[in-house]
Amino acid sequence: MTRQSTGDDDKAERVWAAMRNLVASHPRKELIRDALDLGRGSGRVKSLMWLSEGPLSLSGLAEAIGVDAPYATLIVDSLEERGLVERQPDPEDRRRKLVSLTPAGTEAVIRVIQIDRQAPPGFAALSAEELDSLHEMLRRVAAWRAPAPGDGEPG
Repeated sequence: MTRQSTGDDDKAERVWAAMRNLVASHPRKELIRDALDLGRGSGRVKSLMWLSEGPLSLSGLAEAIGVDAPYATLIVDSLEERGLVERQPDPEDRRRKLVSLTPAGTEAVIRVIQIDRQAPPGFAALSAEELDSLHEMLRRVAAWRAPAPGDGEPG
């Protein structure tokens, strides 16, 4: 089924804007900040999430979260003060430190994941069938790929 490109484009843009507004209005960052008492900024949460995949050097963490090394050090200092991470010598290079989660850090990551999975309250107004339909539509939108040139589409 091919969409017409007149009014359907306007509808698609309106739906996309509504989806973006829905996501933007859901206070995910604030909920995480309140639950974990990590202060403002997203570097601490990003660091916890990256470290949940395994220990990283400070420079590796800085690269992963997109900050410079001195700022990564400040983030790690803050997380370490809260008991969420610890530094240990790298067994392959004792001059370098690896940062890893503590058990409390692992619990914090689990809490972030729980908050991320919480749907905005409006989803409760949808029936199971409506949620199934919405899920299927979003799956199709996410899976759609533009036809490659020469795939029979008029050029």
